[in-house]
Amino acid sequence: MYDSQKTGGYEPRIVAFFCNWCTYTASDLAGTARMIYAPNARIIRVMCSGRVDPRFVLAAFRNGADAVLIGGCHPGDCHYQEGNCKALRRVTLLKRLLKQFGIEEERLRLEWISASEGDRVWRVMNEMAAMLLRLGPLHLEPVALHKLATKVPAAFEEVAP
Repeated sequence: MYDSQKTGGYEPRIVAFFCNWCTYTASDLAGTARMIYAPNARIIRVMCSGRVDPRFVLAAFRNGADAVLIGGCHPGDCHYQEGNCKALRRVTLLKRLLKQFGIEEERLRLEWISASEGDRVWRVMNEMAAMLLRLGPLHLEPVALHKLATKVPAAFEEVAP
């Protein structure tokens, strides 16, 4: 954990898209086990990590998130067969796109976390908060925001089913 007074009042903001079947359940387990992790994440439950549209990630950055975490089932364990593989392909492309706009790759993270790995949710959340304290806030210029909104649909047409 960290003290916001020591960080100049900066509170990192993380948007986390968690798979309903694995990572969201693991975050619930972490809470039930009273594991205290950085409270900077806003968790959004999705049915599958493969259902996280790239526009959701870009909208999170555009609306003030300093980082985005996508959590899904381990490869081979997806309840929707190949959703997590789709998420991996999308994140790979998104990282390249974000880099073009001057956004560090570390600000987008994909993790495979099963339902029994509450301790892993705890570790990943704390690592991300520490990383953001090191990187500092994400400052996007209005031009970059507009480009983010207009380039995404064409860039991901070949990835969407």
